[in-house]
Amino acid sequence: MLKIRNARIEDLPQLAAIEQLCFSKEEAATPEAFEQRIRLIPDTFYVIEEHKEIAGLINGPVIETAFITDDLFNNIKKNPPSGGHQSILGLAVHPHFQKRGLASKLLMHLERESSKNHRETITLTCKENLIGFYESHGYLNYGISGSEHGGEIWYNMCKKLD
Repeated sequence: MLKIRNARIEDLPQLAAIEQLCFSKEEAATPEAFEQRIRLIPDTFYVIEEHKEIAGLINGPVIETAFITDDLFNNIKKNPPSGGHQSILGLAVHPHFQKRGLASKLLMHLERESSKNHRETITLTCKENLIGFYESHGYLNYGISGSEHGGEIWYNMCKKLD
């Protein structure tokens, strides 16, 4: 049985472990960054559980600009009650649970919640190999991002919300 819920501080060890499995050391959010996100943006930090085991996560703050800037990975503020652009700083599914649609379920959940709160768009950066995944969910590719996070090349992806 799948369940999506808000992340809690006691989830931190599992969240950090999933993050380390899915991203390089340079890209992965630190436990301290996750702790800050759980504390400041619990309303936009979700986990997906299967049989009470955390299988994946999605998180990001609401921002004023249409694209992500690197400072967000370490410095975020509480979300406004409505408006703005919902960013995604991290979407990760434990390798054991991959290829089962859980990332799509997390993405759609965040989109529904963002629409309820009258967010303008959902915005993220991804590597080239994930552009097709996000395009299949209605995101548009706005080209190479100015992000230098983790020393990688990132692409700006954005989806307008109704």
